[in-house]
Amino acid sequence: MIQTASKPTEIFDRETEWAELERFVSLDGRRIALVYGRRRQGKSFILDALARSTGGFYHQALEEERHPSVDSLSRTLATYAKAPAWATPRFEDWASAFRALAEETAGRPIILDEFPYLVRKSPELPSVIQHAYDAVPGGGHPAFCLVLCGSALSVMTGLLTGQQALRGRASIDMLVGPFDFRTSRAFWGIADHETALLVNATLGGPPGYRDLLSGQAPATRSEYQEWLMAGPLNPSHALFREADYLLAEDPALADRSLYQTIVGAVATGTSTRGGLASRLGRPSTALEHPLSQLERARMVFREEDLLRSNRPLLRVADPLLRFAFAVIRPDRSRFESRLTADAWTEAQPRFRSQVLGPHFESMARDWARTYASSRTLGERPRRVGFVKVDLGQEEKGYELDVVVEGAGERVAGRARLIAIGEAKASHVMRTRADLDRLERLRGQLAKRAEVSQAKLLLFGRAGFDSDLRSLARARRDIELVDLARLYEGD
Repeated sequence: MIQTASKPTEIFDRETEWAELERFVSLDGRRIALVYGRRRQGKSFILDALARSTGGFYHQALEEERHPSVDSLSRTLATYAKAPAWATPRFEDWASAFRALAEETAGRPIILDEFPYLVRKSPELPSVIQHAYDAVPGGGHPAFCLVLCGSALSVMTGLLTGQQALRGRASIDMLVGPFDFRTSRAFWGIADHETALLVNATLGGPPGYRDLLSGQAPATRSEYQEWLMAGPLNPSHALFREADYLLAEDPALADRSLYQTIVGAVATGTSTRGGLASRLGRPSTALEHPLSQLERARMVFREEDLLRSNRPLLRVADPLLRFAFAVIRPDRSRFESRLTADAWTEAQPRFRSQVLGPHFESMARDWARTYASSRTLGERPRRVGFVKVDLGQEEKGYELDVVVEGAGERVAGRARLIAIGEAKASHVMRTRADLDRLERLRGQLAKRAEVSQAKLLLFGRAGFDSDLRSLARARRDIELVDLARLYEGD
């Protein structure tokens, strides 16, 4: 049995991921794990630490042709085995290379990072691994503990689908995602809630972005603009073109212009497939494949209306993508010409409506899903999402930002909603008028769902006026959630 050390102190958070991997490597017999996620989530950092703590083998593949990639692995294996340079093994194919790996590691982890680079030029590699996995125990192939890692999500998730060689053979299928808004604030070390919101709305939660910025973070809102101009809005900085890199890294997104257009449209407010089809001048049916590919790559996602499963809205999955396409891309020439102050000033309305507003709504849903207590919601939630409320022929529909469905049985076939809420990221305090509107929406929802016990949640970046605070103290069905409560309360 392989023993691992405690999670290294240099790995921030990731308790769940480390525990799962620690359990996996401690097992016996042939076993395979898939670990994947978008760039800069810290996957390689975690796996390299795992290899060091277990005496395992770690190899990070490069974009190379087939024979050079086998030779690169040979050199890594020679270093691992502490063999002299002249004794570096030469393998004719992947089958012999993988057997040598299994023999040398003797059950300790074999970690192949950037596995999609290997598969691109050696498509037979998954079948080689399948053959080794399926070999007769004790008589065919040495036992091995294999971890395959990569950032090309379409490749990694495709390894276990349909008739693929590794289908049914991996016991770990782990997505390493970004930090949520609370963990990100702690990771960046930002005490001020408002500043933490602005940074998270700009970059989201990938921990690797902090290294790109040399660990620098604004401490106050007044420092945010200077931080932006030195980093994400600086054309010499890697983050300025990070959105392009993200779209280019997944081989499934081959039609760059199409995928950039779709992401840009969603980022700037086109939230339905019909609206997207109209904007692109294509039939709606022609968008199913590219949207599915973007979903697999974690660029966009479809969020279901909790009361109408056939009316999803399209959302951008990554805050940095939203920021890049809503703020930088419409005025890229001026940003690249370093007319940054003027370009950023004119981008403010786009930033508020297309970046900060949607991000604050997303944070509110995440808070209700993860951090709101049973005392706040009345019970634990089954699902959290949004609902489009029909206000009749005289008024257009209204999108309720936060809707919480309770667990347990439906009531007369209708969903039981335990909380509904609005999230506003403006600088204006929320008032009694906001509560009156939310009460009216609750009344409208009574036609379609059970809402008799539904709490009213008001999320406000700028807080609440004294009249509304007094009402909330007097009534048990009102919960006011400001930035302090979002980040630190339940």
